[in-house]
Amino acid sequence: MLPIIFDPANSVVGLVGEGEGFARRRQMLGDAGICPIVLDAGAGEGAIAAVRLLFVAGLENGRAARLARLARHLGVLVNVEDVPALCDFHVPASVRRGNLLLTISTGGRVPGLSRTLREWLETRFGPEWQTYLDDLSVAREGWRAEGLPPPVVSQKTRERVSEKGWLE
Repeated sequence: MLPIIFDPANSVVGLVGEGEGFARRRQMLGDAGICPIVLDAGAGEGAIAAVRLLFVAGLENGRAARLARLARHLGVLVNVEDVPALCDFHVPASVRRGNLLLTISTGGRVPGLSRTLREWLETRFGPEWQTYLDDLSVAREGWRAEGLPPPVVSQKTRERVSEKGWLE
């Protein structure tokens, strides 16, 4: 597994599906600030080639497998909800507090554990963490403007979190 954070600013994300699975994926993408192109389940090469990532949810396995094969053939990364064998990547469980994003993954082996840990993190990292992140961002800009090297900035960040008692 290689955890990455995907910036959709220069890439198009596609979504195809039906029902609750489709609605969940659309909500997840929306929460991440992504407005996907919604494709028809019968989408062909032209439609799929226009996207960089393709999410498939709520389709029966035959239609989902066809879309996954076509996407892979075109070099498009694909995620078919709850079918790891058809996925090039998976989406971790996450807690979002503004720009702070905490993620949990079991590599798809135990989704229930990911959910349990996500729920635990949600109780410990409330909405105040966006304010904390903003505070640290301003401080970091100041430290960098002073010419402090990254290891010193990192140490000052740890010290500030400790001084403020944010992890107590």
